[in-house]
Amino acid sequence: MATIHVDGKSYEVNGSENLLQACLSLGIDIPYFCWHPSLGSVGSCRQCAVTQYANAEDTRGRLVMSCMTPASDNSFISIEDKEAVEFRASIIEFLMTNHPHDCPVCEEGGHCHLQDMTVMTQHDRRRYRFTKRTHHNQELGSFIAHEMNRCIACYRCVRYYNDYAGGTDFGVYGSASRVYFGRPESGTLESEFSGNLTEVCPTGVFTDKTHSARYNRKWDMQYAPSVCQGCSSGCNISPGERYGEIRRVENRFNGDVNQYFLCDKGRFGTGYLNREDRPRQPQLRHGAEITTLSVDRALDTVIEKIQGKKVLGIGSPRASLESNFALRELVGSANYSTGMSQKEQNLAELAASIMQSEGIYNPTMREIESYDAVLILGEDLTQTAPRMALSVRQAAKNKAKQMSADRRTQEWLAEPVQRIGQDQKSPIYILAATQTRLADVATGEVVASPNDIARLGFAIAAAVNGETIQGLADDAKAFAAQIAETLKAAKKPLIISGTSLQDPAIMEAAAQVAQNLGANAGLSLTVPEVNSMGLALFGGLSLEQAFAQDYDTLIVVENDLYRRLPSIQVERALAKAKDVIVLDHSESPTLAQADIVLSAASFAEGDGTVVSQEGRAQRYYQVYDPSYYKPEYTIKESWRWLHAIETGVKGKAISWTLLDDVIESIVRSVPVLEAIEDVAPDAGYRVHGLKVAREPRRYSGRTAMRSQISVHEPMQPVDVDSALTFSMEGYVGSQTKSALVPFAWAPGWNSPQSWNKFQDQVGGHLKGGDAGIRLFDRLAKRPARSYVAPAAVLLNPESFRLVPMHHIFASGEFTVKTPAMESRIPEAAFAVGAEDAARLNIQEGQALTVQAGESSICLPVRVIDYLPTGYIGYPVGQAPTISLAEPVSVAVGA
Repeated sequence: MATIHVDGKSYEVNGSENLLQACLSLGIDIPYFCWHPSLGSVGSCRQCAVTQYANAEDTRGRLVMSCMTPASDNSFISIEDKEAVEFRASIIEFLMTNHPHDCPVCEEGGHCHLQDMTVMTQHDRRRYRFTKRTHHNQELGSFIAHEMNRCIACYRCVRYYNDYAGGTDFGVYGSASRVYFGRPESGTLESEFSGNLTEVCPTGVFTDKTHSARYNRKWDMQYAPSVCQGCSSGCNISPGERYGEIRRVENRFNGDVNQYFLCDKGRFGTGYLNREDRPRQPQLRHGAEITTLSVDRALDTVIEKIQGKKVLGIGSPRASLESNFALRELVGSANYSTGMSQKEQNLAELAASIMQSEGIYNPTMREIESYDAVLILGEDLTQTAPRMALSVRQAAKNKAKQMSADRRTQEWLAEPVQRIGQDQKSPIYILAATQTRLADVATGEVVASPNDIARLGFAIAAAVNGETIQGLADDAKAFAAQIAETLKAAKKPLIISGTSLQDPAIMEAAAQVAQNLGANAGLSLTVPEVNSMGLALFGGLSLEQAFAQDYDTLIVVENDLYRRLPSIQVERALAKAKDVIVLDHSESPTLAQADIVLSAASFAEGDGTVVSQEGRAQRYYQVYDPSYYKPEYTIKESWRWLHAIETGVKGKAISWTLLDDVIESIVRSVPVLEAIEDVAPDAGYRVHGLKVAREPRRYSGRTAMRSQISVHEPMQPVDVDSALTFSMEGYVGSQTKSALVPFAWAPGWNSPQSWNKFQDQVGGHLKGGDAGIRLFDRLAKRPARSYVAPAAVLLNPESFRLVPMHHIFASGEFTVKTPAMESRIPEAAFAVGAEDAARLNIQEGQALTVQAGESSICLPVRVIDYLPTGYIGYPVGQAPTISLAEPVSVAVGA
């Protein structure tokens, strides 16, 4: 700790920080542009100048840049000194000489760090009366809009895109006052994290193009604290709504998980929520004939059809714990399925089991950045857990940081750290079935079959203990020994694996490596969906086990069965049921087979709890009430529909009127999930007697929002399930519990930089702790067990094996339904290695038919050099589901 003196007052601060960060952490405002908590200091904008004195007697002082000055003990500074104030005013005036006077039409208006700092510096007169510098803008793809004339040359964008996110198609060009930030030529930004430019940029140079189509100001959107549904990482988001549409998704800071950044899938992948073809009312279906039902009639019809019948309930890893629990209560444990295939469920349960084992430590996403050696087994992280891939990129920089620390250079001095480190990186080894987007930071990358990856993983585990396994080539043994020595030499080694290649031996190998390395090692396992880990803990039948039973009626909750099993198996299962009842929020092939559809709420229209791959239980909240805009809409959480059906069937009174009631029932019935009660405050939580406002203070035009119905403003919807209110008449501020902060705003801070006011220290964690409860930290540990290396798979030259190939945008169930994603989704194709292509005499683009059991799929071929011989890459999510377990036969088309 250090004592600093600011304008005559003394404060205790973290002596390892710079003065800017220390003052902001104290709640003392200093204007700045180029500095960012995740990017460090370069001192390029000069806006954070303060006067520093040699000692308490010094009255003259000197100007210093607070972002470049350590907060050393007994520092004396003044923010209010006249010279510093005038200098900062001159800098902002200089920066504004070429900035257009277009705040009223700029999309960043009301969300703009430049506006905030201009007001903070009290710059309100423009003396420059000459021609402004102008630039041509670029077309940067479907996610990002470009308006280069608003640039103030803070360099944040290029430092984030290239240095932090590892992009290669973006840069700064020109010289002096005519610098240009963009691509070498117009074209789609290639990075999967490009959307963060919209929040990193302190002005309106980079804006959200998906928001532009239906634009409104930040203060005219309604927000709720939420969790991204795109993968299992559990990133926190703030979806913004206006007129019953999700207009924008912003990053919601969580110091343990996503911090300041999201992937493009999470930021731009929610357009499916606004589709016109969504079921927003209960429906009775007879083929193409669809009849809309009232809520009462829909419930009566469902109750009549299942009364006295054998009902099978199919849950879903994309549905909340509450909805899955309500389904199990309705149909009984013996008739409840998790909605996962046997293989998917086994893999998720294995991941959960490993995480509960003695000797296994599961780091947070933020902690991943601190590990100094990483081994990735079987995961192309950028495609399956992209935010974790971004954390791994930061871990690669730890060697440079250590080299700088050895030279007594502070970590936050971005340019000196980069210069000292040069191209030195912490060791990262990747064993995957395809080349990955992390190859540029990898010390070594091996492309191999899933079986070979698992065997090499076990060889590494054995080498850690000074042993070897049989059946490996000498070069493979040498490579395993090299990786083992690197991991043993590291202070904090990390192993990352997961379920994406659908081979349990890969995760077992990862667990064995972590166990053999000992207490300093970390292990992180990815699973497919937002609540896969939650259902692995919750338990239930697999789809195959469930469909093997006799049943009269099938209830499917938020699940497309055609994505889980081959279509022939699904159709047989549906044919066994006299009635198929589907609860979902989007059209799907399964919903198209339903006799009755109940309009379920998406994450934006309902509340629920999900568990991330880390085992972090988190709650998402309803952003808006659809019936406020269109009273005919009857969208309800699945658990509400199911509980109403259960009470009707069993002839009992409704007992779940609040979300808290469901959570209380889960806690009583499922001991492994009892900690979810502590995930967020209950509906009775208040701040100074007030509920938490979903709407910023300046929210406007409420009466006009329903003018097509009535010019009279009705009462706002009442949220009985949470401590949030559908109104701006509530508490807005930093005293809110972290799980309930819907958006970032503080007096004088309208931009995303206002998260500073919610943190215990800038860039650290939220006040009172970050959102979520780590369940594995609270569960009893199971005895560690040893795992056995699998036997080598012998390839038959007459047949092939399929290997899953994931794509960040193409593999998602809902990203393919999002208009902004269309241009980013590649054509569905089988991938074939160059050797196999020559053996099959097949050319790029030719048709290839794959026969797996009763399923047959024909797709064009993409020839790639590096795919293992005897394996065909199968595009997950872009082709019909087939079994990947057994060898397949192929036929070359014309």
